[in-house]
Amino acid sequence: MKYERIQNFINGRFVPIESQRMLDIFSPVDGTLLTELPCSITTDLDIAVIAAEEAFITWSKTPIKERVQVFFRYKALLEKHIHELAALGTEENGKTINESTAEIEKCIELTEFACSLPQLVTGETLEVSKGVDCRTEKVPIGVVASIVPFNFPSMVPNWTIPNAIALGNCMIIKPSEKVPLSIGRIAQLLKEAGLPDGVFNIVHGDAEIVNAICDHPGIEAISFVGSTKIAKHVYRRATQNLKRCLALGGAKNHLLVLPDAAPDMTAQNVTASMSGCAGQRCMAASAMLGVGPVDHIVDKICIEARKLVAGDTLGAVINAAAQDRIERYISEAEAQGAKILVDGRNVKVPGKENGTYVGATVIDYVTPDMDIAREEVFGPVISIIRTHTLDEALAIENANPYGNAASVFTQNGGAARYVIEKASAGMVGVNIGVPVPREPFSFGGWNESKFGVGDITGKSSIEFWTKLKKSTTKWNAEAGINWMS
Repeated sequence: MKYERIQNFINGRFVPIESQRMLDIFSPVDGTLLTELPCSITTDLDIAVIAAEEAFITWSKTPIKERVQVFFRYKALLEKHIHELAALGTEENGKTINESTAEIEKCIELTEFACSLPQLVTGETLEVSKGVDCRTEKVPIGVVASIVPFNFPSMVPNWTIPNAIALGNCMIIKPSEKVPLSIGRIAQLLKEAGLPDGVFNIVHGDAEIVNAICDHPGIEAISFVGSTKIAKHVYRRATQNLKRCLALGGAKNHLLVLPDAAPDMTAQNVTASMSGCAGQRCMAASAMLGVGPVDHIVDKICIEARKLVAGDTLGAVINAAAQDRIERYISEAEAQGAKILVDGRNVKVPGKENGTYVGATVIDYVTPDMDIAREEVFGPVISIIRTHTLDEALAIENANPYGNAASVFTQNGGAARYVIEKASAGMVGVNIGVPVPREPFSFGGWNESKFGVGDITGKSSIEFWTKLKKSTTKWNAEAGINWMS
C-alpha cells in the first residue's frame, strides 16, 4: 500500500475512522494498491457537523474582505504545488498528466473568482422615504455539504469550496470513495492558507454518509455532482428534509455537424471532446449528429481518434467495472447493426497491464433507439447518428432526457443561431466541443442534468450559498407616523 490509510479531516486535523467496512483503492493507471478507505458512519458526520457549527459562529461574522484573504493565499499554494496535485490526480483517477494539470489550473481560476466576491455581494441601500433607508445584504446560510464525484478529484470540490466558504459558510465535503487522496491534500493547503479549524471538514464514506448528510438537521444546504439516478435521490431526500439542494446529474451531449463545418477543426474538437479525461466528464461529446453529407469529416475524426495512445495521450477509465460497461455498450451497438470505425476494446498498455483502459472508439450508423444513443456511456466513445436535416438532428437532441450541453459545427451564422435557440441544453457551443463557461459565467445544465435552482459556479452560485437579509431603518422622529411605520 503506497499511502497511509485514509482518515477524515475534522476541526483542522486528520482523525482515524473506526469502521468495520474497508475499501481498497487501486490506481486505474497500473492497478497499484494506493490506500485503504474505512467507511465513516453517522457518528463521524455528527462530530464534523458540531465542529462546523462551532466554527460558523466566528467565521460567519468575519468580514468577507478578510475571509477572501485565505483564498488569495490558497491560490498561491495551488500554483506552488500544481505539479504535485496533478500527479496525485493522475495516480488516483487515471487521466493524463496534462489533463490533471489543466484540472488544477481550473481550480486556480475558480479560486480567483472567489477572491472577487467582495465586489459582487456589496448589497444595496436606498432612501425610500425621507429619513427611511432600506438595505439588503447577503449572509451565509450555515453549515453546508458538498458531495463530489470521482472524475475531477480537485476541480469539482473547488466548484464549491472557495465560493461557499468565502461567503461565510462552513463546509463538510464527502469525496468519492474512488478518489480519496487529492481532497486530503486540498485540506492541508487550506489550513496552510490560514483557514480556521472547523470551517472545512472531510467525511469519507459511501452511500450511508450520503444519506446521513441528506438527513442531518445541522446541515442547511447540499450540493451534489454525479449520476442522474443519485442526483434525483439526493435532491428528493434533501428537500424532503427541508434543505436547500442543487444536484447535478449525468448527460448525453450532442454535437451537430453540418457539411460546411471546417473539417480539420471539427475533427480535432469532436475527438478531443469525446476522449478528454477518457470521456469521463459530464461535458464530453457522446453523440454526433451528422447532418447531410459529412463523410469527409467522419474520415478525419477517425484519423484523429487513431492518433490517441492509451496510457500516453489517452488516460485510463476509473476501474474494471467501468471498462466492462463501456465495452459492453460498444459490443451491443455492433450487434444491433452499428459499424465500428475505430475500435477501442481490449486495450492493454505495455508495462501497465493491470490498468483499466478503453481506446478511442468511433461508431457510425448508430440509430436513436440504440442504448448507446440514449444512455450515458462515460467513456472515450462517439456515436454517429446520420440525419438529413438540421430540424431532424435537433429533434433527436431535444428528445434526449438530459440537458447539459450541445454544440454545432458550421460556418453558417444563421444555422448556428438556430441551434442556440432550439437546443434543449443549458450550455451551447458553436465550433467548440466542450462548451464549459469560464468564470464568472456559471456551470449548469437543464432537464435531467440538474435538479434545483441556480448554478454551481460563477455568479449564479452566490444565490445558492447565501440568504438575503432586508433591513429598514428610520431615524427622523419628526417625520411622524405614516403607512411605512
